[in-house]
Formats: sequence, C-alpha cells, structure tokens
Amino acid sequence: LTKRFYSSSVSEDLGCRRGEFSRKHYGSVELLISSDADGAIQRAGRFRVENGSSGEGTDYAPGTWHRTDVHLENPEYHTRWYFKYFLGKVHQNYIGTDAEKNPFFLSVVLSDQNKRRIPQYHSILWRKTGTQKICLPYSPTKTLSVKSILSAMSLDKFEKSPREIFHPEIQKDLLVLEEQEGSVNFKFGVLYAKDGQLTDDEMFSNETGSESFQRFLHLLGDTITLKGWSGYRGGLDTKNDTTGTCSIYTVFQGHEIMFHVSTMLPYSRENKQQVERKRHIGNDIVTIIFQEGEDSSPAFKPSMIRSHFTHIFALVRYNKQNDSYRLKIFSEESVPLFGPPLPSPPVFTNHQEFRDFVLVKLINGEKATLETPTFSQKRQRTLDMLIRSLYQDMMPDLHKVNNMLNRRSFSDVLPESPKSTRKKEEARQAEFVRLGQALKLKTGVRGDTAANLATTSFCKKEPWESQSFCSNFPHEVVCADSWGQSLLVSTDAGILLIDDGQPSVQVFDKTLQIKQMNVLEALDLLIARTDKGKDSRILVFRLSAIQKDIETKKMIRSKYDCRENKLERTKGCHLYAINTHHGSELRIVVAIRNKLLLVTKKYNSHNTLTSTSLLTSPESPVEEFQYIREICLSDPPVVMTLVDGPTGDSDNMICVAYRHQFDLVNESTGESYRLHHVETNRVNFVAAIDVYEDGEAGLLLCYNYVCQYRKIYPFSGGSPLVQPSAYDFHFSWNQVPYAVVCAFPYVLAFTTDSIEIRLVVNGNLVHTAVVPELQLVASRSDIYFKATAAVSGSSDSSSKEMGSKSSPQTPPAYEKPEFPLPSLEVPCKNLYKIPLSNLVGRSIERPLKSPLAPKVITTTTSSGITPLPVMHSLSLSRMEIKEIASRTRKELLGLLDEPITKTESAQKLKEVSRRQSDPKQGAVRSSSSDRIISSSFEGSSERRHPSTSSDPDTLANREESSPSSYPFQLISLCDEDIVDLK
Repeated sequence: LTKRFYSSSVSEDLGCRRGEFSRKHYGSVELLISSDADGAIQRAGRFRVENGSSGEGTDYAPGTWHRTDVHLENPEYHTRWYFKYFLGKVHQNYIGTDAEKNPFFLSVVLSDQNKRRIPQYHSILWRKTGTQKICLPYSPTKTLSVKSILSAMSLDKFEKSPREIFHPEIQKDLLVLEEQEGSVNFKFGVLYAKDGQLTDDEMFSNETGSESFQRFLHLLGDTITLKGWSGYRGGLDTKNDTTGTCSIYTVFQGHEIMFHVSTMLPYSRENKQQVERKRHIGNDIVTIIFQEGEDSSPAFKPSMIRSHFTHIFALVRYNKQNDSYRLKIFSEESVPLFGPPLPSPPVFTNHQEFRDFVLVKLINGEKATLETPTFSQKRQRTLDMLIRSLYQDMMPDLHKVNNMLNRRSFSDVLPESPKSTRKKEEARQAEFVRLGQALKLKTGVRGDTAANLATTSFCKKEPWESQSFCSNFPHEVVCADSWGQSLLVSTDAGILLIDDGQPSVQVFDKTLQIKQMNVLEALDLLIARTDKGKDSRILVFRLSAIQKDIETKKMIRSKYDCRENKLERTKGCHLYAINTHHGSELRIVVAIRNKLLLVTKKYNSHNTLTSTSLLTSPESPVEEFQYIREICLSDPPVVMTLVDGPTGDSDNMICVAYRHQFDLVNESTGESYRLHHVETNRVNFVAAIDVYEDGEAGLLLCYNYVCQYRKIYPFSGGSPLVQPSAYDFHFSWNQVPYAVVCAFPYVLAFTTDSIEIRLVVNGNLVHTAVVPELQLVASRSDIYFKATAAVSGSSDSSSKEMGSKSSPQTPPAYEKPEFPLPSLEVPCKNLYKIPLSNLVGRSIERPLKSPLAPKVITTTTSSGITPLPVMHSLSLSRMEIKEIASRTRKELLGLLDEPITKTESAQKLKEVSRRQSDPKQGAVRSSSSDRIISSSFEGSSERRHPSTSSDPDTLANREESSPSSYPFQLISLCDEDIVDLK
C-alpha cells in the first residue's frame, strides 16, 4: 500500500498532461486532386483535413476523454466592447495621428465590470490594422491620462496629439468601425450530393433530396417562408420569391443563421451549371456537403467545387444502420486553426449534440477565415478608408470647438466635467447619452448584435466552473502547492495544511516564511524558498517526515528546527525553478542575483520510493543533492523556467527573462541565446511556460498584454534553433495578468478581478469570468484561488444592459458609473478549486490520499488554527494482522460458532476510540481488534442475521460506526500479509 501511495504522483501525471500541446487534433494539410469520370485531373488544392484521428502517442484509454472545448471562439458578447460598454453611457472619444501620419481613434469609458461593482477603464484603439482593446484598473487616488492609456497600447509617438471629440454623432461612426470585425449573423451553404456524383454541376443539378437529407435539414433549423420574412435573410429575396419560396433558418446562441439549401434554391432545366444556385452557395465562406452512399463510395474532395470564395467544407454522411452522423472538415490551407477538434472517431449518435457541434464548428470556421490574407487585406483597406474619411470630417469641426474643452485632450479621463462649463457639459452629455441609447436600441431591433447570447447558450456546465474548497479563509496567502487532495499553504500565520471539509492543520509556525514551494509526491520531497534578502535559503524536506509529525502530534516545527534542511550555496537566492517533467533526475536552478546555481538530485535505487526506502532514508534529504555548476548572467532574472531537451543529456535549457528580453541558457555550457526581444519602453514579465508540442519543446512567453509562443527546435551544432518559424504565433490579453496557467486546450490569465480563458492553439478568447478580489494560490495540478466569489459557467452578457433604467427619449441629465461605497463590513474570502481534469477533459485516477485522510478531532483556537490534531488509528503487529485475517476468513466461510453482530462491533469500536484518545489506557488488544475489523463485512453479517439489521439500536450504532467517521490507517504490508487479508 505504501509503495502504491508514493510511486504514482497525481501532480506529475496532471502536469505532464496539462503541458501537452498538439496541432494534430486539428488535422493535417494534404494536397487534394479531383478528377472527372474519365480520370482526367480537373483541379487541385491544399486543404487541412480533419477526420478525427488522434495522435499515435495517445496514452489514455478510450472513453476516458470527454469534450471540454466545444465553445464559440471570440464570442461577440466578450469582443463587441463598444456596443456593450460604451453605447448609451458617458464616455470620451479622441482623435489623433501617429508618427507615420496614420489617423487613429481612441474611446475610453469608466464602467462597472459586469455589474460586479468593479470599476474599470475599457479602452478601444481604432487603427487601420484593426482594433486593440485593453482594460485598465480604476484607482480613486490615482488619475489616468490619455497618454498613459496610449502608452499601454504601445503608442508613444504622435504626429498630432489626441483631441477629444464632443459630437454625439461620432457614436454612429465608431459603431460602424466595430461592425467591420465581422457579422454577428451567418449564412451557410448546404449542398446535396448523391452517391457517385463527382462534379459540382451534378451536385447542383439535384432537384430534390432524400428522406435522410430532409431529416438533416430539419435537424439544422426550421423551414420558413421567405416572402414577408422580417428576420435575417442572408442575401435571399424576401419580396418576390426570386430565390425560392422557402429556406432553413435557426438561431443558435444568439446568432441568426440562414442556410442556402441547394434543393430549395431555384432550379433551371436549361442551365446545366445552375448559376442561380451557385451564385449563393458559391459565395458562402462555409458550405455543408451532405453526401449519400456508404463510406466505401468515392469521397468528396473540395477541389470538386469551383469557388474562390468558399474556404471551409463540412462533409456529412448519415448511417441508417446505427442512426449516426459522420463529420469531416476541409479547411483551405491559409485558414488559421479553429476548434473544436473532431472526436475520434468523428461519429455522433446523439443528434442534438451533433447539431451543436456542427454549428459551433462552422461559426468558428467562418470567423477564422476572416483572418486569412484574402479577407484581412480587404477588411484593412475598408477600415483604413473609413478611419481616414472620418478623420477628414472631424478635424475641421474640432478647430471650431471651444478652446476650453480642447484642453481636456491630455487631461485625466474622469467621469466629471470642469466646473466652469458644468451646465453646458451636462446638456451635451444628456444628448450624448440619449443618442447612444437610441442607437443601441435600434441596432438590437435590427438584429445586428448578439445581445441575447447569455439567455440562450450557457445552460451546460463549463469546465472552468470552480468548487468551494475552504470557506472563510482569514489568512493572507503567500504561496501554496497541492499535496494529494490537500493544499499546503504559506500564510502570515505559518504553513497550513488544508483539506476540503476539515479544519486547517499547522505544519510550521510563522517564524518560517516560505515565499516559493514545490510539493513532489513522487520523490517524497518538499522544496521551499524561505525568508528574504540575504537570509533567503532553499530548504528541502521529506513529505513522509512532515506527515509523520502530523500523525504523531509532534510539536510544530519552527525556523530554528530547519537548520539540517538547508541546501548549501543557496544563501541570498531570490528565485528558483525545477524541471516540471521529471525524468531520471530532479534539476533545481537557483538564482542568486545574476548567478544561476544548478543542483541535481543524486540518482539511486531509492528514487522509486518503496516502503523499504522510506524506512531507511534519513529525515533530511539534503545529502541527496549535489552541486553541478554555476552560470553567470548579465542581469538578475525576473522569470525562470527549465526546458527539457530531446535527449536530456547536454541539451537541457534555462529560459530567463530580464531587462527587455527572453534568453535561452544552455545548462551544460552556460552559453545564452536570444529568444525574444520586447520592443516596448516598459516591460512587465509575467511567465515563461514550457509546453511540449508532440514531444518538442516550446515556450509561451508572457509579458505586458502579450502572450507569444516560440517553438524551440533540437540542437544543431551545439546551439538551439530559435529563429522565427511558421509555428510561432502571438495574441493579446484584454488585461495585464499577474499569472498565466496552461491547461491544454486552454490557457488562463489571472488578474486582480478576472480570469481570461483562451485556447492555446490560436489564442482565441473563450470566456472571461469576473472574480472580485482574485488571488491565484496554486496551479501545479488543480487550480486553487482565493476570492470573494466563485467562477460560474454563465456569463453576464450585454443583454442585461439592453434595458436601461430610463428610456432613450428621456435620458438622465448626467449619468456616471456606480462606484463601490466604503463599507465597514469586509467580505469574507474563500478558497476555490478548478479541477484540472475538467479542463483537460480526461478522467484521471487519483491514487494519492490526502495527508489529512484520518478524521481529525480538533479543538479550535482563537486564530482558527489547530496545531495538534488528535487522530484515531490502529497500530497492529503482524501477528495481530494474521489473526484478524484468519478470523475474518473463518467468519466469511461460516466457520465461527459465535458470529459478531454489528451492535457489538460498534460498541467495541467506541471502546477503541476512547482508549486511543486516552493516553492512560493500554494498547488495543487483538481480541477486540479482530471483531472491529469484521464489522466492515456488513453484507455477510446481514445475510446470516437478518434480524440484526432491523434492530433500531443496531441501526443507530451502524451510523456511528461508519468507516467515514472512524477511518483506519494501515501500515506497510508485505505480499504475504495482503494474501492473508484477501
């Protein structure tokens, strides 16, 4: 049992699985060639083919993986900021030109974050290259200027300083600029193909579809009559029936979708090419191909369709035998990766689940297509033309505006106006708000906004939903790490061990200040950095020794009891890092100012941590570590991460961040290589996360608002290949995080009041959870955080803001955000947990028990900490175990003359508990122990004594003697003992 307890590390298993990063789930690029009936080649093209085939190196059994990433990417209720946060509210708009004389617009609003009474500045920068959005914290004592906002967006040099725009009509133009990001409504083509059809002319010439095709259309949406249709029409004629009389329409998560169905569009017997049908379906970015026939029949290829506009084809086949749908996705090579990835195999027996998956996949695919050069260049030209035209219209009027108002061009962005122009400013703001609210209402009625998303989509449980772990946690958290199912936390009151539903147990007193820690269950080690400044040290402890202290109620350790646990040469360290994917040895790199100290754990036969090694190993593991070498850097590192090389021999690397750069340092030679240079004046380094794409190392470099992925290739001639590659990508957060956690397929950014969740493969936004007073506690396995509120699956959407307290015709004279009022009541903070298995989508066994598994009977103190737990346990000799096993076997076989009733067992168990808690009582004898153990075999006792189970006293005693109330703690057993117990 002890061997099983220590030889399998849940945290290591989770860490390895959370670090995997593969694009194979999203298909591979293939050259597809189509030919006619005679075999002549017609067209060829390169497409990414998704067929649901998983990687060959998959190490989990079928059925242990479930979908977690079926989400709309970059959802409009998180990305359409101007409509959500600005329209209908008082905000400032500025105009200016950058150093290259390109005009730009800046919009700033001080708003309450999702009605959580968290005031924030939302800022949008409109440029010809696109829009940039950031959130900045509000401080009542520190003002924020336009210049500082633009500096945060990496815009520091201007040809003309920004000036404020006071015209209320500017809201219409800025809303038009935001709509250039893409439509919130979609039109998809649906093409019916019979078995054996190989050309688009044959497919478009099908007058009617089969019965299975009609069922598929009914699954997609509702049949509507086009004439007089008032909803989203997707380019179809709703007056004269020139594009057919009916069509398929649906609303999915707030998005209106019109399907261009080939068999419902006008058919012409004279026109073999069916131009009228191709005019609509051929101009759709995404087209569904419903193909009849068996899987062995000739498969569809995108090159069969002559279209320069369609970039994504979804091939659907229906199987009558098992009533299932099979899906296959073809994406043009230039389309960025988009989710969700297809399951393996891509077969859906649940039709509603299939519908939701297909619609999410198609919507995400169309959004991704808009980022291809074909569409992005057109959008950039349109945006540039609109911004320049708007700039030329606004600049003459700005010179006529009162000079007093223009002095606010670089003033503080405050919700209140200058006193000298108070009345005039209030009248202008009233008209500004009235026009904005009317525009918001008109846009919503027109259907050009996804305003009702929250009320129609989030009904399922999301993988990032948190669970309560510890309520009313009163202490300040410095750092923490998970230990089995428990959490080891460094606080201002000392080092505490916390388990769900149990009081905290103090492990070290507050004289030991741990600033950084790692719990390594597989190696039976606790690594910690303590104190600060010159007194800082690296300490190493045995987890088994700490657990023994807890079980034996030994006196709490202090700083002065840890002299034997200090690693040599580590005095004055300010940072350390360990390799997250433990191989043959544990590596620790300690930063002491600008020096790096490499320390490794000696490899020996005891690393497997059998029960014998646990009994013979010394309490302090310092002697197991050895100093390797010292590496000098030009500056002290701020962030440090170890990267495992492909061979693990001489190609292990250290990623360090200092000044304005990320460097890679060779552990063996000490040579450094430039990985990434940050082109900004101020740099706030956040993290460098090591991820492994199909076994090859890569890094997520996080700083300021940016997260950049760089792939590190194997060594070539002694140096790593770190030049830019096609696999590199970057994305921007909406708010500067202080911590970033990777859990494939997600990457989570933690700020002071929110968790921003994106996809690793493309950086697309999935969800933003508002969490007041958020503090990340631990993230090596499960994610623990401290906050005043949990993370829920639902999202507060702009639909809640559609209805204003006052009508658009009668706006208030002056509207400003509500700020949190000072209150004497301090909200209590709780510890919450997001299970990592929910995020990565795999059911992972957890063989590790909590260090606090025995029931702890506590006597609370004034501080809420229980320094000395009292535990119930049974300490049995081997002879007693053999006697118990023998009597239990005989009882099960019905060989005992006096079977033991459950009432007698419960009474004996109470007696054992009393004796264990009273030191004056003697040791528990085997005569009572064997009867106690037999009480766990309830089934056999009930079968032989049915009258016993109906006795009221027996039922009461059964509840008191349940295993959850009095758990046993077993010592190490040899194989012979285990056989005896069986």
